[in-house]
Amino acid sequence: MAEGSVTAIIRKVVFKAEPYLPQVPKPKKKIPLQVRLLWCGIALLIYMIMGQTPLFGASAPAFDFLAFARVIFASQQGTLVELGIGPIVTAGLLMQLLRGSDILKFDFKKPEERGIFQTATKLVTYVVIVAESIVYATAVYGPGVTEPYVLYVLIGQLMAASIIIMFLDELIQKGWGLGSGISLFIMAGVAQQILWSMFSPLPAGDGGTIGIIPYIVQSVMAGDVSQILFRSNSLPSIFGLCLTAGILLILVFTQGMKIEIPIVSTKYRGFSAVYPIKLMYVSNIPVILASALTANAVFIFQMLWANMNPRNNNFFMNFVAQFDPTSPSTPIGGIIYYITPPRGLDVAALDPMRAVGYVLFMVGIVVVFGRLWVELGGLSPKSAAQNLLDADVQIPGFRRSNKPVEALLNKYIPSVTIIGSMILGLLAGVSDVLGVFGSGIGVLLMVDILINYYTQLVREQVEVVMPRLGAMLGRK
Repeated sequence: MAEGSVTAIIRKVVFKAEPYLPQVPKPKKKIPLQVRLLWCGIALLIYMIMGQTPLFGASAPAFDFLAFARVIFASQQGTLVELGIGPIVTAGLLMQLLRGSDILKFDFKKPEERGIFQTATKLVTYVVIVAESIVYATAVYGPGVTEPYVLYVLIGQLMAASIIIMFLDELIQKGWGLGSGISLFIMAGVAQQILWSMFSPLPAGDGGTIGIIPYIVQSVMAGDVSQILFRSNSLPSIFGLCLTAGILLILVFTQGMKIEIPIVSTKYRGFSAVYPIKLMYVSNIPVILASALTANAVFIFQMLWANMNPRNNNFFMNFVAQFDPTSPSTPIGGIIYYITPPRGLDVAALDPMRAVGYVLFMVGIVVVFGRLWVELGGLSPKSAAQNLLDADVQIPGFRRSNKPVEALLNKYIPSVTIIGSMILGLLAGVSDVLGVFGSGIGVLLMVDILINYYTQLVREQVEVVMPRLGAMLGRK
């Protein structure tokens, strides 16, 4: 099927379905920043309440199928946010990849085209919500359900909660809030994990508290501080606290590293600025994609193992995945064993080759996804050159055409893509192995989201002078 016909079919479906789709209306005028932040707070409060509301009729499953994706999806097991932002992220990435690969042809410079694409993404999100709710409820909670109607209630709860989350995200993105609900929920979830690791007063398995700060106070009062530097069972420790602080500093430092190319406006005489090509040019998208791939692989092979190889006596299944029968969420062999992190120094010390293998796997797969995302996500030198021309700016000393600007950008973008992806993969892998608070991937996402929020605030000031340039710089 030709790519043009695919786009035409999408347009027809959108025109027919749009009148029946509930929408969050855009504000009639730009809302003051303080009010937008208030809306963000309200949306976050609703999400957190849903994260503490248990699913009616759900029994605790034997193990958590989404354990490796909880940070990315901002989800909580056994609650209304069981699926979290997973359906929204899945649908959004799918549509972006289809557009980036030119299977879908939409001109985002035209507001009506952008609106069609957004509505199409929303339709795909509904499809993903229905599919994921049915599959997840049936596979995870279905075996423990005794009455058929309970399974239908569980599916309905997952669908309804996911739709509410979609509307919360739409509320913020439509201009009532700042940024996106997806970013806000991820950031809040990671921050909550970090604060929990630091200050939780609940008892832990080693006789102390979970939080490292109360544990230090407790140890000092007891006169025994021998265990505060390192703790067993991946419990928060001073080492983990220092590691978390160090990773945060490294991320902030590397996020500020960039190559600046001077640009001048072709419409506003005397206006000059710089076009930044960051070391972390690909942002954290490759890490998200790599983590999602790993999480899906673990999810699929956990289910296959539970049904086909629960005693680890199938030769072919053992090559791919083996799990501990007494603790089904713990991989003990196969490929899955080496692509999941041994969290904590004590676990990594038992099998250093697994720790090294996981870090190398993360570096390799993040580089692959980084290069893929640059090409499919509209970040290639060719796309960046076109963005500069569309923003009515040019590089001094270069003709205002695609080829020379693309040749200049081609000197930098491929290099920073590979180097930045390697740094991200290394930081994510090492952080997960050594036991950083909030997980390595979670900390990477949180820092990137905070920096993006700062960039959005700066962009609002730039847009006062040059709206199109401000919008373009906000995407970098």
